[in-house]
Parts: sequence; C-alpha cells; structure tokens
Amino acid sequence: MHTRYLLSILTVFITHATASSHIHRENAHGRRAPLDDALLDKRVSALEARDTCISPDPDNTLTDRMNIALNSSGPGYILSLCPGKQYIITAPILFAAPQQEISTQGYPTDDQRATLVVMGPVANGAGHTTAVDGTCANCTGVKLRNIQINGTRLGAPPTNGGANIEMGGANSNQLIEYVRSYDPRSWSCLHVSEGALNCNNVTVRNNDIGPCGSDAFQQWADGISMSCRNSFVLNNMIENPTDGGIVLFGAPGTRVENNTIWVVNQTLLGGINMVDYDPFSGDYTGTIVTNNTIVGAFATGPDTDGDSKGVNKPDVIIKIGIAIGPRTWFGPRYYNNVSQSGTVINNQLTGAFGYGMAMTSARNFTVEQNVLVGNTSFIGSRGPNCSSSDTTPNPAAFVIDWNTVTASTTQFDFQSVPDGNSLTCILPPQGGDYWPYGGNPNPNSTTSPVAPPEANKAESGSSSALKIGLAVGIVVGVLAIAAAAWFIRRWALNRHNRPASSTIRRSEYLPQSPENKTWL
Repeated sequence: MHTRYLLSILTVFITHATASSHIHRENAHGRRAPLDDALLDKRVSALEARDTCISPDPDNTLTDRMNIALNSSGPGYILSLCPGKQYIITAPILFAAPQQEISTQGYPTDDQRATLVVMGPVANGAGHTTAVDGTCANCTGVKLRNIQINGTRLGAPPTNGGANIEMGGANSNQLIEYVRSYDPRSWSCLHVSEGALNCNNVTVRNNDIGPCGSDAFQQWADGISMSCRNSFVLNNMIENPTDGGIVLFGAPGTRVENNTIWVVNQTLLGGINMVDYDPFSGDYTGTIVTNNTIVGAFATGPDTDGDSKGVNKPDVIIKIGIAIGPRTWFGPRYYNNVSQSGTVINNQLTGAFGYGMAMTSARNFTVEQNVLVGNTSFIGSRGPNCSSSDTTPNPAAFVIDWNTVTASTTQFDFQSVPDGNSLTCILPPQGGDYWPYGGNPNPNSTTSPVAPPEANKAESGSSSALKIGLAVGIVVGVLAIAAAAWFIRRWALNRHNRPASSTIRRSEYLPQSPENKTWL
C-alpha cells in the first residue's frame, strides 16, 4: 500500500517536472523562456476542438435546441454558430441570463458569418418577425456578435411585430457588433428599446444594416431604432433603409458618430431623425449626432456629355437628411411639444435630397458645422399627402421654421421658412436630369465615401461662434508673443550677468510647470 502510494507521488512529480521544463523553464537570467511552439499549437487546437458550434441540422428541432441551450446554461454562456451555415428558425432566439453571447465561431466579419433566417409562420398580418430578442428581465451584458440575420420579407407587406433584432429593455451594457441585419418583416432592422425608461449603455457598432423595408407608402422600415439612454451608435454602414436610417427616440445621453447612411434604389424618408416625442417626452439632453455621412441618390448613368447632373432610374432621394423636431415629421400631431437639448454638429451630406436638414419645434438645440460635400441636389415637389392648408417649402439645403424653434444655436446658413410641417410629404421628381454625378460608399468599407468636413470652415459654422473663436485666437496669440519676449529678455540678462563657471538651472529661463521639473 505504501509502495503504491509512493509510486503515485513520484509519477505526479515527474509529470509536473517534465511539463515545467517545457512551459516554465528559465534561462540563465532567471526569465521565463518562450512556450514551445508545437506544444502551444496543440493546446490551441485542443481548445478549438472543445469550442464546438451548434449544428443547424435537423432544422425542425433547431429553434428549440438553441433556446434550451440559452435557457439552461446560465450567465456567460456562448451560443456558438458554425461559420458559413444558415439557421432556419421559426420563433425568436431568446437570451436568458446576464453576459450570454450569440456569435459565429471564430468571429468572422464577412459572408462566413452564420445566418439566422426568419421562417416562422405569418397569418393575417401577424406572426414571426424577430430573430433575436435580448429584452428579458435578466439580460444585462448580453452580446450579439458576428452573425447575419435575414428577415425574409421578400417584398411582402409588413408584418406586425418586433424588429429583426430586439435588444435593450430594463438592462445595461449590451453589445451588438459586426452584425448584418436586412429585409425585416416588420418595422426595423435593429431596435434597442427603452424598457421602463431604464435601459442604459447599449453599444451598437461596426454593423452593416439594410436594405430595410419598402418605399411604398407605409411599408417602410428603419435601419437602427435607438431608444436607450447613454448609448453608442458608432461606425455602422446603413444601406437602403426606407423610414429612418438612424432614429433616435430621445435616447438621452446617446452618441451617434461616424455612421454612413445611403440609398441605392429606394427613397428614404429621413437619414437621422430626432423627431419622436415619445417615450422621453422629447428629451434629447446629452444626445450628440456628430461626424456622420448621409449620402442621397446620385445619377445612375455615366456622364457622357460633361454635364453636372443626370437621371436616376428609380427616381430616389433622401427626403430629409437630418430631421429635428416633431412638426418636421408629424405636423401638429404633438401640438406645441418639442424636441429639446440635443446637439447636431459636424455632419456631412452629399447627393440628392429634398432637404439636407430641416428643423422645427425644437428648443435648446445646438446645430452647427454641418456641411455639404461633393455634388449635391435639392429636388422634389408637393405630393398628394401634403396639406392643402400648409405651405410646403421649396427643396433646399438647410431649412428652419423660426416660429417654432427657440433658444437654440444654429449655423448661419439655415434658410427661414414660414411652415415646416410634415416635410416628408414631398415626392422626388419623375425623371429628368436632376441628380448629381457621384458615387455610393462601398458597403464592405469602414471608411466614409468622402473626406470628413473641416470643423472651422466659415461656411459651415455659426457666424457668432466663428467671431468669438477669432477674437479668442487673437488675444491668445498676443499674450503668447508677449510671454516669449519676456522670457527671451530674462534669459539674455542672466546669460550676460552669470559667472563663467556657474551652472544654470533650466528653471532660470523656462516657465515653471509640472513638465519642466528637469534640472540641467
């Protein structure tokens, strides 16, 4: 008994010593040597083998198998999908615990991302519309990453129900990244809901969204619909949405930055919308829309005659590039209620629009340094849904209804209009050489199709802000020159008066600051 016990201890000791000689051996200086490459490769292969993805077959049990895995595995579980595979689902896949993740194995960012295909039944305008739902009461920190979602509307009328992706709710710190979402059966490609106004800090980044919906009347769909506080919508590429490219339902404290929205063959009502009064009673406090690129339609044929404009075969435009205030969208439906306290700064527009920016029924907004770049056109005419009693303004780059905008800072190139109600009623022209020549962005690119605007261009900022900046710059310049002259004079006097053998400290001729603590 004692002999067998001693042999066991010796075996463990020898095994441990052998492993240590490969993994933890030290060189002559007492530093750990690098891991053996072959051993490391074996360990990585073993880990990958254990990280198995869920099979899409058989598809008649797939939806249940995926939901059972999430519901039974607890916090932090990763539902890993197989690269390049399609997953035919007949009901939403439901996150069930904090920090869970749904992703493609290996995290590809191209067509190797697994695809969830929405295929549940639809009848009488209702049915299966949502692929993934992260709104459970215990869904804080869940992640949806590196997958594709095909909503399979396939030209049908919209179905009542949720978006392709439903996230948010009474949760925090969720992440949606490197996801492609397109062709939703219902009203949005991606919706982050507000919960009981307590959703917080959801990040939506590096996704490629669209097409979303149809531009037929009331068959539209959003690209990204954000209603969660203190969130981030960053670096997304949104192609061919039809209702709003990015719609902010208040979402106080949210930052919308470096997104690109463009149309190809469908008219878009609004690029970025800050028009919804509900659910935050028009509160856009701390909501910042900055450095986004909105690309209207371009001429679809080649420029053979050196003309500046040409035809667009499907006759599409973006009706409003950036829309601010409920009256812009809904007319008097919300009476005198307003959107308030948002910031729209340093965005760029190119291509064909009805209105580049339109602002009505807003208070305490800052709207500055938004610019036109490349070739632009502002086209369209009154449509059948325009009010017979309202004056629909002519298409223009920047329009504002000062009758309903108060206490706001705006760039100087807004054109005042007497009535800014329901501007999405306009229609694009039918045919004609009205569309500028240009090019749409590459959906596979992470960069904007045009260079970012220069923040201090005189034609892009408010005249008051520019004058203040110029005055401050002059004052600072004069003070800097005076300070430099004083220090040079003091240095010259010290040099003239010091003994030949003296040692001069740096502090004798440089100003004292935390970074100037070095002595010569």
